[in-house]
Amino acid sequence: MFEPIKLSDSIEDGIRKASFKTSDAVCSLQIDIELEGETIRSLQYTKGCHGNTQGVASLCAGMKAADVIARLSGIDCKARGTSCPDQLARALRQLL
Repeated sequence: MFEPIKLSDSIEDGIRKASFKTSDAVCSLQIDIELEGETIRSLQYTKGCHGNTQGVASLCAGMKAADVIARLSGIDCKARGTSCPDQLARALRQLL
């Protein structure tokens, strides 16, 4: 029900780039992720609470995707059943 939808997934010069449409239950519309192996190289949210999504993106850069999944899975925003960080964890789970 809350799973993000993969819009694209490609590998270029060893960097995996994937984009996901987030659930309608959250403020952000899309998450763009770059992975180098299993390490998050960068990520960017489209829309959402700008300061919070920038903070999440900055904190996750350089982290192993599995560690981000463990930390962000299940975070709820306003009793919606998911959140922008949870959407990232769900998207990363699809990539691993």
